[in-house]
Amino acid sequence: MSQLILRNFALHVVLAPDEEEQVLALMQRKNVTKRTVLVRPGETERHIYFVDQGCLRMYHTDMDSNEHNLCFYPENWWACDIVSFFKAKPATHTIQALEDSELLYFTLPDLENLFTRIPKLERFFRILTQNGFDMFQRRVTSNLSLTAEQRYLEFRRHYPGLEQRINQKHIASYLGITAVFLSMMRKEKNL
Repeated sequence: MSQLILRNFALHVVLAPDEEEQVLALMQRKNVTKRTVLVRPGETERHIYFVDQGCLRMYHTDMDSNEHNLCFYPENWWACDIVSFFKAKPATHTIQALEDSELLYFTLPDLENLFTRIPKLERFFRILTQNGFDMFQRRVTSNLSLTAEQRYLEFRRHYPGLEQRINQKHIASYLGITAVFLSMMRKEKNL
């Protein structure tokens, strides 16, 4: 099992060696290829994923079949449709692999089991959720108040190095602009 996930937990909680063993015993591994869809709108999210290697994206498809990227999940990030996962409701977004990816994951029953056995994990996931909500609020605010260039620079700060790994059209979708405009902006501003 990856040590990356143990370092991720250590960002917010200290797990004893026996607690680390319990976590790793319930964690499952999945390798997915690029373009694999992990959850679709209308399905119930059954897993919360930790990206050990690779990159995922969450996106919304509008009535005209246009995809709007909401978030990227590179290594050391957690991914799921959180409302669907914790409330067993139909997902509203799609989660897809942008690269061949190695994922670690928990099912909700296994995660609830860990919450009971290792209460500090509830704290970890509460902090994770709070940080995710903070990120969501900042993203909405930036989409409402920043220029495309400012949003692009914010994307680069938030996801260092990701622009070299994923297709420009995905970055443009995340920024709410076209790929052509993104290319022109990068060229014009030497970004």
